[in-house]
Amino acid sequence: MNRASYRLILASKSPRRRELLAEAGYDFTVVPADEEVESGAAFGLGPVELVRDLAYRKAADVVSRIRSGDLSESPKLAADGRLTVVLGCDTVVECDGSILGKPNDRDDARRMLVSLRGRTHQVHSGLCLWPLSEGSPAVDVATTTLRMDTLDADRIDEYLAGDGWEGKAGAFGYQDRTGWVHVVEGSESNVVGLPLELLADMLARLGC
Repeated sequence: MNRASYRLILASKSPRRRELLAEAGYDFTVVPADEEVESGAAFGLGPVELVRDLAYRKAADVVSRIRSGDLSESPKLAADGRLTVVLGCDTVVECDGSILGKPNDRDDARRMLVSLRGRTHQVHSGLCLWPLSEGSPAVDVATTTLRMDTLDADRIDEYLAGDGWEGKAGAFGYQDRTGWVHVVEGSESNVVGLPLELLADMLARLGC
């Protein structure tokens, strides 16, 4: 199935995910999931289970709102005629079993960077694809292994003086090309927040 025959609904307000989808040539609409969805995640989940759960919850929230006519876009989406697939995503950083999400503030970001410097860690992204008209949701996870250089306090402070750490799991943006985070194994786009290779594979499994 060619890309003109289906359309994605991105259940995320992340500008990085929007950019990745646009650069890859996907036709998509942005309908962010309710921010309260994340607070409903089950306590005590490991990092892989957590991103699977949150990706599913985000997609389910948008599917439910569209089907109930809760959104101004609902009639247009329902009448489009093409296969419409909701895409839910979630990303966390894991270091030695500890989950690092988005920092709450600059001090939290500093704590995260100090814990990651000079060490190997993983980025996990969960994807959920949910056909709007029929079919069951599909959920999968991509993992990328990274290594961060041993940063001194001055380099960390210099980075934190800007806003590159805001809204990013692990308090760093790989796309910022700082030069001190290196991919050891796995998808580079996964580190930015959307594993394009896994997305293409999952869409193919859906017949897209």
